[in-house]
Amino acid sequence: MTNAVGTRAVFGVIVPSTNTVVEHDYWRAGLDGVSYRAGSMYIPNPVMGDDEDFTALLGQIRGSIDTAVRDVLTAEPDRMVMGMSAETFWGGVAGNESFERRLRERTGLPVTTGASACRAALRELGCRRIAVFSPYQPIADREVARFFTEAGFEVTAITGLRCPTAQAIARVDAARIAEVVTEIDSADADAVVQVGTNLSFVAQADRLEAELGKPVIAINAATLWHALREHGFDDRVAEGAGMLLREH
Repeated sequence: MTNAVGTRAVFGVIVPSTNTVVEHDYWRAGLDGVSYRAGSMYIPNPVMGDDEDFTALLGQIRGSIDTAVRDVLTAEPDRMVMGMSAETFWGGVAGNESFERRLRERTGLPVTTGASACRAALRELGCRRIAVFSPYQPIADREVARFFTEAGFEVTAITGLRCPTAQAIARVDAARIAEVVTEIDSADADAVVQVGTNLSFVAQADRLEAELGKPVIAINAATLWHALREHGFDDRVAEGAGMLLREH
């Protein structure tokens, strides 16, 4: 027994201090015996209104991640899950591998990142051509497209919501997201992929799959799925989390 509420596993979850969505999405899945200990990366200046601002925001993440990891390790988790995504795509496939390697060396634990989780999910679902959206600025969208391209996927379209602050990501409503999905989706795309963990999209993605007739991958569903499967758990979420957690 890991502990009284996480009888099977405790996942350490690293999130920006501005993020209000990741933990909600994970707990909403209702997994028996799996609990989460979040560590917060302090973001004192959450402005991300242009490429320069976004780069500065990424610097804040890099400067505070070690403290967040340190705090989470005191709960003795069984796995580290990155509840933030931009940094895990940065530098393409090699950048992601380097990020994961540093985190494994730092913690001695297996690691789940958004980039690796999305790649594994797309392979599991048999999708090669993807339309992608994010809450980011163009500089980050280029890095996301770079990762997917280097990982062997064809990016048919990619766009960012250009959120002005990190908090604004969580305030994007379902109607705006639906507009963006309509803009990027096409017959050329096997799947729609969303990145940016503070964007509330898991339940909406589940509904859109039925409407579009194709996989719609919400990054928080992908990281939870990846963490579970890599940890040897076959839990299925019957409703509201998409085909990945329901069928795979």
